[in-house]
Amino acid sequence: MSSALPIIDISPYLRSEPVDIAARKATSEALHAACLNFGFFYLSITEFVDTAVPEELTTLARTFFALPQEEKDKLSLSNQDNARGYARLKENVTNGKADNHEGLDFYRPVESPDKSKPLWGENQFPDLPGFRDKYEAWVEKMKILGLIVMEAMAIGLGMTPDEWTELRNQVDDSFWVMRAIGYPPLPENSDGFSCGAHKDYGCLTFLYADPTPSALQVFLQQPEGSTAADTTGLPVEQGAKAGAWINADPIPGCVVCNIGEMWEIWSNGLYKSTLHRVVHRSSNYRVPFFFEPNFDAHVKPLAAAKRIQGADGAPERRSVVYGDFLLAKVGNNFAGGKGRYDD
Repeated sequence: MSSALPIIDISPYLRSEPVDIAARKATSEALHAACLNFGFFYLSITEFVDTAVPEELTTLARTFFALPQEEKDKLSLSNQDNARGYARLKENVTNGKADNHEGLDFYRPVESPDKSKPLWGENQFPDLPGFRDKYEAWVEKMKILGLIVMEAMAIGLGMTPDEWTELRNQVDDSFWVMRAIGYPPLPENSDGFSCGAHKDYGCLTFLYADPTPSALQVFLQQPEGSTAADTTGLPVEQGAKAGAWINADPIPGCVVCNIGEMWEIWSNGLYKSTLHRVVHRSSNYRVPFFFEPNFDAHVKPLAAAKRIQGADGAPERRSVVYGDFLLAKVGNNFAGGKGRYDD
């Protein structure tokens, strides 16, 4: 298996007329292979968005993170539900170590906000010209892209139209998350990470990053008997696995996409949510969008995945209600040294 992450062109699913069935099939097959082998891939979106738009988002993020600390603290997570708002440098912890980044987090707005309830507060936007409008416009674009990629993946998995409709009903009101993240350079000889090794816990992540190389690293497991091994920085429970870290450097016109733990359940283990980490030696700004299931979605193994596995396939994964799963993950963020990605 190649160690280079595949580049997948989603454009056949962007064109409604004429529909190129063969091209869509090829895209779906490429997505299926990428999810089986990597859990990570590049998604070419040049026909979907003007590449100047995400550049504007990172410029706005850079402007916000350059503000005086007291100005940024006015949007502190503690003002709301400890999930929406600004997190200081090293405020979050992964695998027992402080992450060397600061962030500004937004979630899908909720009815009847109540900041005393985890995840149920209100988003906090900086008072910077154009910030809210441009970030909310990007959210709308990424929600559309999420549904497009989900449909393409459903076809790649062999789902019937009725099965796709049922799955679509679980993600059509996505409880999305949007982040702006600022990474100062790691101190020399640091044994920490800008963001420690973790898996994303939702559905699909679309990451736009500035051109800094060798920052995002993906852990690829190697076949049994392989001598390749670089397990530095892995969570303790993962450290015995043979594998190696590869760079997922930004490619112009693409977002980096990876699948989260919900796709592990939907695919009954066929697809794996892949460990990744961030190691920055220079300043960097990233804008990840997390396309997630609906808050009340009942996520369970899909019949199409079990058809692929056959009667003697893998044991059925435990189903979850996404909102309950999410609350268990982030309901106590930043409290008592527990991090966003810790179990």
